Amino acid sequence: MSGPQCCENPPTLNPVSGSGHVEKLGGLDAYVSGSPDSKLCVLLISDVFGYEAPNLRALADKVAASGFYVVVPDYFGGDPFDPSNQDRPIAVWIKDHGWDKGFDNTKPVLEAIKNKGITAIGAAGMCWGAKVVVELSKEELIQAAVLLHPSFVTVDDIKAGKAPIAILGAEIDQMSPPALLKQFEEILASKPEVNSYVKIYPKVSHGWTVRYSIDDPEAVKAAEEAHKEMLDWFATYVK
Repeated sequence: MSGPQCCENPPTLNPVSGSGHVEKLGGLDAYVSGSPDSKLCVLLISDVFGYEAPNLRALADKVAASGFYVVVPDYFGGDPFDPSNQDRPIAVWIKDHGWDKGFDNTKPVLEAIKNKGITAIGAAGMCWGAKVVVELSKEELIQAAVLLHPSFVTVDDIKAGKAPIAILGAEIDQMSPPALLKQFEEILASKPEVNSYVKIYPKVSHGWTVRYSIDDPEAVKAAEEAHKEMLDWFATYVK
């Protein structure tokens, strides 16, 4: 279950942040950025704070600037986790917003993306979103996967994945501690048919790639390093 670390450093949500726009895709509202003429798509699957997080939308715009059509769905129907609501802690909220529901809701989104002429799709998931990404990989619904400080992802998930996968983890992470990531790495090393990359970033905490302060140069630098690794992975496998 998601613990307190999953909910630290909540973003200040902004429905008009980013240089893209919101449209309906496969029944969900989605923040969309990049050229609709691109044949290559990256799906960004948020943490529990949802698709209005400014840092997440800024990342979408950065990925779009590399030539991808980027889609960030609103998996929570306008109901992201609110840490200030003490009557609805994460253990209660997540009963309404399980990753399994997120996985099911992604299928029509992927169909809508393909109907735009997209021929290859990569997916990156942060925290909650990482579990959705591994499920997409198991079903071979995506061409490449990136997990950033994953939550809920198990050894069995990694064993069953089929898409090339990069796992970017934090040294300080109760949800996916380095020991678990090392297990993931060992499993992937025994699966030569699946290209893989695992990195544990030193001195950073769970959530560092999207829940950083833009006023903290070191935090921004650490996040940008992970963003580059993610982009490099998609540039290699989403073609």
